[in-house]
Amino acid sequence: MNDFLATVRALVARAELFSPAAPVCVARAPGRLDLMGGNDDYTGGMVFEATIREATWAAVQTRDDGRIVLVNPQMRAHGWQERVECSLDDLASEAGVRALVNRSPAIRWTAYVLGLFYYLRSRAPDHVRRGATVYIESDVPLNKGVSSSAAIEVAAMKATASAYRLPIAGVDLAEACQWAENVIAESACGIMDQIAVVLGDEGHVLPLVCQPCQPQPLVRLPAGLACRAVDSGVSHAVTGIEYEAARAAAFMGYKLICDWEGLAVRPDEDSRIPRFTDERFSGYLANLSPSLFRARYETRLPERMTGAEYLRIAGVHVDPFTKARPEVTYAVRACTRYAVEENQRVRLFAELARRANETNLPSAAALMGELMYQSHHGYTETGLGNEATDLLVQLARDEGPAHGIFGAKVTGGGAGGTVAVLGLAESEAAFGRIVERYATARGAAPYVFRGSSPGADRFGVVEVRPC
Repeated sequence: MNDFLATVRALVARAELFSPAAPVCVARAPGRLDLMGGNDDYTGGMVFEATIREATWAAVQTRDDGRIVLVNPQMRAHGWQERVECSLDDLASEAGVRALVNRSPAIRWTAYVLGLFYYLRSRAPDHVRRGATVYIESDVPLNKGVSSSAAIEVAAMKATASAYRLPIAGVDLAEACQWAENVIAESACGIMDQIAVVLGDEGHVLPLVCQPCQPQPLVRLPAGLACRAVDSGVSHAVTGIEYEAARAAAFMGYKLICDWEGLAVRPDEDSRIPRFTDERFSGYLANLSPSLFRARYETRLPERMTGAEYLRIAGVHVDPFTKARPEVTYAVRACTRYAVEENQRVRLFAELARRANETNLPSAAALMGELMYQSHHGYTETGLGNEATDLLVQLARDEGPAHGIFGAKVTGGGAGGTVAVLGLAESEAAFGRIVERYATARGAAPYVFRGSSPGADRFGVVEVRPC
């Protein structure tokens, strides 16, 4: 905290980026670790999310010239443009903002910030009449499955809204950031990432029912347990075809089931985020019980079908953020099954975490670990597996409860990224062996995540004022 604030104060003092004549609003949002849930947020399931120590910082000050100036020095290391400027008038329409951020791959990262300016301007035009300067720093690794995009969105939105005197928090903050990622960045994410980095807290895990966003009271992990994580070194992105195909396949399964039951699937006119709904399941596969799914629908669903075959049968694809691509083959049965069963696994995991104590910790932790392994296998069946993350999970299995390691699973959207490992707090030596063996097998030391930190709402907004 002190380092970023010191940088902002120095920029103000030198009048280098910020003016000494007005306050600068500073916000912070951590990345998140998907302990359980992952890909069942967009199908209405429960997720169980922890924050990480790594975070994104944003400093925002309004301007008098109608310009939007975005500065993110770390973009240079990725070959992207670190400073981007535009006029507030360039943000007059959704299509205009999308065209602006897509002018060059070097400025694509600005979609996560400029989308928020459009969102605020379209909803509060009387407040957002001036330009703004935004300065960003982050140590949340990109494409590791720990929500670097949500961290930048939430930090930037929290600080920008405060600079315009439009305070925003909680579900409203998370939904605004999800809207920007869905509509402007054109990334088919659910809301789990945004709400986790908004409401999370150090040493706690957030249970969230994604219908569309029903956060439950934070759960402190049982004393004696620790969640650590290892980056596989394989880049992950929710804009990748693997994630898109898994998500689209789940919605295909949902539509086929609704058709068999004679349920009309229609746009939900009351939803802020575009979605479809029906009279029985409310648009969410998570509202279908595993027992009913197994008894009535599982074997009836095709194991695999092309987008063209699906469209001939169902007529329409009911996910606004993916496509039923005619040439792509979808794992419809596995993706639908994952959506139904993962919701059940997460609910059981959360209940075990709430009730575990010193007397039943070994048995509770063993059950929690088994649920993580089941979850990881479910990811693999949907097409989101990867040999690197599978190796990390196997190395955790090899250590096992005898050495204080109970479970592991890929975190986030899969197809690479980071693996979460659940173990005793005193199992650092065993965790270290997992990291060492993985480094030996892959020929490079992986990035390791340890610890947690407060979410954006708990941090709040700090105003840096001229001296």
